[in-house]
This record gives sequence, structure tokens and C-alpha cells, in this order.
Amino acid sequence: MDKQIKVKNIPTEVKVHKPDAEKFDRFNPRNRIYVRAVTGLHQKLRKYLGFIAMLSFMLLPWVSFNGHQAVLFDIFNQKFNIFGMTLWPQDLTILAWIFMIGAFALFLVTTFYGRVWCGYMCPQTVWTFIFIWFEEKIEGSANQRKKLDQRKMDFDKFWRKSAKHLSWVGFSLFTSLTFVGYFTPIRELMVDFFTFEATAYAVGGVLFFTFCTYGNAGWMREIMCLHMCPYSRFQSAMFDQDTFTVSYDEKRGENRGPRGRKQDPKELGLGDCIDCKMCVHVCPTGIDIRNGLQYECINCGACIDACDEVMDKMNYDKGLISYTTERNLTSDKKTHAFRPKIIGYLVVMLVICGIFVADVMTRIPMDLDIIRDRNQLYRVTNEGLVENTYTLKILNKSQQDHEYTIAVEGLNNFNIIGKTQVHIRSGESYSLPLSIAIDPYDLKSPITEFNFVLQRADQTQTQLAQPSKFFKGR
Repeated sequence: MDKQIKVKNIPTEVKVHKPDAEKFDRFNPRNRIYVRAVTGLHQKLRKYLGFIAMLSFMLLPWVSFNGHQAVLFDIFNQKFNIFGMTLWPQDLTILAWIFMIGAFALFLVTTFYGRVWCGYMCPQTVWTFIFIWFEEKIEGSANQRKKLDQRKMDFDKFWRKSAKHLSWVGFSLFTSLTFVGYFTPIRELMVDFFTFEATAYAVGGVLFFTFCTYGNAGWMREIMCLHMCPYSRFQSAMFDQDTFTVSYDEKRGENRGPRGRKQDPKELGLGDCIDCKMCVHVCPTGIDIRNGLQYECINCGACIDACDEVMDKMNYDKGLISYTTERNLTSDKKTHAFRPKIIGYLVVMLVICGIFVADVMTRIPMDLDIIRDRNQLYRVTNEGLVENTYTLKILNKSQQDHEYTIAVEGLNNFNIIGKTQVHIRSGESYSLPLSIAIDPYDLKSPITEFNFVLQRADQTQTQLAQPSKFFKGR
């Protein structure tokens, strides 16, 4: 039944009860936000993207490639396996390119569509909503959870709280084991951890990340977004009038106020906003989007789905809250999708991608270091030859065993004393001592520069040359 409520004798001074006022203070970390469930297009998208991200995270360390764990960041042995490529400390530039590409991709997306990374793919957001899902299944809806927290402890509250925290800890442990499995072989870790044979480093890492996941997704939640995330602080530097963000159409919504479905809001002097506060109840960070653009907004679109649902019930047009730009809200001009800032980020990202691809394509999966004998620069043999001694450190950077041959360029009529072909297993380093002897009459200067050439026996087109010097003496 539709009724219009008339309020008389409105007091000029309103007294606010302090505890109730603090209850809605989102900057007080002691206050808890009870996120209300909502359905809609954006929440389905978040659900599917989060599921894909979580599934990829959980399954990736179990994938094998060439008989090895496909993705393994072995910090202790200083090598990173990424499918068919093994990165060593000498290849850190490739990792730098990857991070730079990710950074500029984030800048590009943020400039165009705001903080959609935070709302849809950020691990903090994904894990938080998984924990909220456990809450809803065990403790009920937002109102039921709130009443449960206000109730005195009884058996029903005890078992629900215990089950919730046990599920949180269990999922945090599984998450931590998976995460540590990116840095140590996961198949061995899973067996060793539960048979109490894992190393102290592995156990310490699993327990540490279990505690962090449990604390961040279970207790801190929006505090991470509001007070600790640095991205929320500098994102505004990438925003402009053409950035698509979750925004409230103030011209259409104001003045806000309750009314019946059959009442004409224009006759009441009201806009389309019925002040139901659903946009606030479903917000994971507890903000009111109607107050304008705020750095706490993670662009998740929950308020859009909630508002569209209310607009449907009121037979109003959807889009009171939507992904739109400041230019669309404040003027009749069209949004400029391709603008200098967007083009600049895109060009820089494409250039870095090109450098990254070139670096990977020209990368030689072997390494050679030359160490001279420091005790004696040269010596003269009984045959009257000048001999220099070297130690060649050969690193097989590939994921297969290979035969390698050593050759010398830049010297004439020389003899190599030592092995010129060695077998090196994947990921191993081999020290090869050898000497070069030359007739001094074939040397034109006291110091002659030359190259050691390393190549695979089965792939002669791939060579690696390292310069060195041959000392004749006076």
C-alpha cells in the first residue's frame, strides 16, 4: 500500500547517539561491514573472472612441461622455470620487462576503466569474497550475521563461528601450500608437509602465508583497500574526465527520498533515487557512491547491480548508477576514448613488449665465463711454447642435457691442452680447466686478444663467444 508520510515539527537541532554514529564511520577500523549479497551482470562477471583466476592459481603449479614443474621460482638455486624457459640471475632483464609490461597494462586499463583490476581480479578482493561466501553458507545473510554477532554466546553461535573460522583456516592453508608450491616443488611439498618431513623454510613459509591470508581476507578485508593499498592512493593521477568509473547520476537522482511505486516523483519534487541505501549495503568498502568519486571505490559494480534491481522494481530506467565518465555527467560532449594519455600508455607498452620478445628470441640458453690463472700469467714449456691456463665455467641454461664443444678464434697455430667437448646436465654448471700453447714466433704482440666459442654439438648455428687475452710476455 502506497503512503505518503508527512513529517511535522522537525526539530532544529538533532541529537546523534554516539555509538550509532560510530557504527557508520567507515574510517574506524573497529567497525565491521556486513556486505549484503547482490546479483546482476557485473557480479556474474566478477564471479566468473574470480573463478578463472583462482582455478589458474591453484592448477598452474601442478602442470608439468618437459618433465619439470612448468612454473617454479627456485630461489635457493637461483633459477626460475617458466614452461620451456629457465631464467637465471643473468636473465633478470627479462623479468624486468615482464613487470614493466604488467605495470603499463595496469596504467592503461586504469586510465580507461578505473580500478576494475581491484574490483574484479585483485587477489585481496577474490579471497575476501570467497571468505564472505563461507560466511553466508554458515552464518546466513548480512542481517543474520549481524544479529548473530550481537547475540550472546550459545551453542548455535559457537558451532557456527567455529565452523566459519575452521573453513577460513583450511582454505588459507590450502592457499598457502599452493603459493609456496610456486617456490618449491609442489608434489614433494604436499607429501612432506603432511608427513612432517618438510624443511623449516617450507613450513615457516606455509604457516606465515596461512596467517596472512586468514588475517587479510577474514579480518582486515576493506581495511587493506582503505588504508594500506598504495594503488588506491596514486590511481587518481591516471584519472581524467574521460575515465569510466562507477558513478551516480546526481542530476537524475536528486532530490532523493522514499515514495510509492505509483507516485510520480516529479509531483513530489524528487529524483529517481528512493534513498534505499542498497548501494551502501552491497559495497565491500562501505562507501556511499552518491557522495561522488572516492578513492575507496574499487569499481566492482556491486552498487550498479543493486541500483538496477531497485530501478526495475520501481519501473524506472536503469543506469542511475553506472560505468560512466565525468564528461558524460557534466556536459553533453562525448567521451574521448582514444586520447593522448591512452595512446601514450599503449605505445610505451607495445614498445616494451617488442623489446621483451626480442630479448627472449635472441636469448642464448647457455653461459660462459672465463677465469684466468691468477698465479701465473704465462709459462714457457720444455718445447719452448708459451702456455696460458684458463678455467671455463659453462652453464647449461636449458631444461635438457646437452653436449657442448669449445673452440678458439683469433689465434694461429695453437694447441689446446684439455677437453674440448663436455656433457652438461640441464641447469648445471661445469668447470673446465684447459690450456693454450703457442709458438712465441706466431705471436705479434705481448698481449693477443681472442675468443672462446661455445656451441651445442647438435646445434652449430647457436654460438656464444667470450673474449679473453693471451699473454706472451716480453
